[in-house]
Amino acid sequence: MTIAHKDALPADWHPSESPKPANGNGLKNGATPEMTDAVRTLLLGVGEDPDRDGLERTPKRVAEALKFLTSGYDQSIEELLNGAIFDVGHDEMVLVRDIDLFSMCEHHMLPFIGRAHVAYIPKQKVVGLSKIARIVEMFARRLQVQERLTRQVAETLQEVLQPHGVAVVIEASHMCMVMRGVQKPNSWTVTSSMVGVFKDDPRTRQEFLNLIQHRHSF
Repeated sequence: MTIAHKDALPADWHPSESPKPANGNGLKNGATPEMTDAVRTLLLGVGEDPDRDGLERTPKRVAEALKFLTSGYDQSIEELLNGAIFDVGHDEMVLVRDIDLFSMCEHHMLPFIGRAHVAYIPKQKVVGLSKIARIVEMFARRLQVQERLTRQVAETLQEVLQPHGVAVVIEASHMCMVMRGVQKPNSWTVTSSMVGVFKDDPRTRQEFLNLIQHRHSF
């Protein structure tokens, strides 16, 4: 069995925070004038003056930030993996736990923040550990619901590796339940997706669940 805590992943697993070059309109990350106009309209709608000091550049900032936060739409699993699948003859559980994630609820476009735990049991072939974290991030950087996000990570790993099984658990706090609506700041949502042996074998599933509850000591 191989267990990797997020702090043990290669230091470069997280994509660069550097914005994409500005386009002809001076906007970065692929933001468009239509997006800045929409933000300006929203500011007017809440009773603000988008031309006042402090808000003058807000439409540009929001448009660029939104494109970055949804940059997963511009990624593909083929480019992300970049051939990092290796035949090492391993057939025991591989677990990467405590992967920080940040996503946006598609219903209110407010953030949900949490962590993912991802495990699989290979049929000889393994994927680079950092790629597991990148897969989580690719799907998280889209407008999402947590249930779909959990399933997409599991189904993608099952498709690209064809392992004996995949297990994914995501724990997250949703700002749409904290800042508005029922306003429950201490609530957490936990979702799971079990594929293959993790779904069919209670002992394997329980082993995974036990491992993600164990606190790391480093």
